[in-house]
Amino acid sequence: MKPAPFGYLRAASLDEALEALGRHGAEARIVAGGQSLLPMLNMRLTKPAMLIDVMRIEALREPVPERGALVIPAGVRQAILLDRPGLADDLPLLAAALPWVGHVQTRARGTLCGSVAHADPSAEIPLCLVALEGEVRLRSRKRRRSVRAEDFFTGMMVTERGDDELIEAIAYPTRAAGTGYAFAEVGRRHGDFAIVACAAVVDARRMRLAVGGVADRPTARDFPLLDGSALDDALNAFAWELGAGEDLHATARYRRDLVRQLGRRVLDQARQDSLRCS
Repeated sequence: MKPAPFGYLRAASLDEALEALGRHGAEARIVAGGQSLLPMLNMRLTKPAMLIDVMRIEALREPVPERGALVIPAGVRQAILLDRPGLADDLPLLAAALPWVGHVQTRARGTLCGSVAHADPSAEIPLCLVALEGEVRLRSRKRRRSVRAEDFFTGMMVTERGDDELIEAIAYPTRAAGTGYAFAEVGRRHGDFAIVACAAVVDARRMRLAVGGVADRPTARDFPLLDGSALDDALNAFAWELGAGEDLHATARYRRDLVRQLGRRVLDQARQDSLRCS
C-alpha cells in the first residue's frame, strides 16, 4: 500500500519545527528515522496532513552528558549511540538492549526518541528508560517540560505527549556505583518484536524489574533484596499483575512463565553485576 497524501517540511531549525507543529497540531507527525512511522503510513494506520522532518536540525544530533545522565536528543540514531565509546560503562543496560532492537539496517536509520514516541509495549528502548527511571523532555512553542518515563507511557502506543509537543530528548541515568544491570528477551527470531523482555537494576537497597511485551506499556516493580522462594513468589505475583494476553506468538500462560524465568535470570545477573561494581 501507499500512504495517503501529506505535506512535508524539512525543518532547518528547532524553532521552525516547533512553529509548524504548533500550527498543524494533531494533523502533524514528527519524522526522524521513520522506521516506525513509515510502515504505519503505508498501511494507512495513520493519515497525517503534514510530516515535519527534524533530522537536519544540528541541535538534535549529538548526545549530551549531564550530571548523572546521558541526554539523547531526537536526532540521535540507534546505531550511532550503540557505537558510542564508553556506552557499556556509562549505560550498560542500554548497551545490552540495543543489539536486540530490530536489525543493523533499521538501527542505522531509527532514532531512540522515535522508539519512545511510537511507544510499542514490546520495544526495548522505552523498557530501558522505565527500568532506569529516566525522563522524557518535551517542548512546544510555549513551554518545556519533563515527564517521568513511567508516567509518559499511558497505554499501547499512547503517551503523555501533547499534539503541539516534540520529544526534544530523553534522559537515561548513567551507571551508579554499586549498581548492577541486566537485560534479556525472548522473541521468535533475534530482531523480532519481543514476546517478553526483562530489564533489571539492583543496588544495595532494592531490586527493580521492568517487563515489556506483556502489559500495554513497559511496567516496572521494585522489590526488596529477595532470594529463594520469596523472590519466586514476588515474581509470580508480578507476572499475574501484568495481565498477559494471548496472540499468534504466545499464550498468556507462556508469557507469565517467561516473566518468572527471565525475571529471575536478569535479577540474579544484575545482583552479581552489582557485587562486581561495589
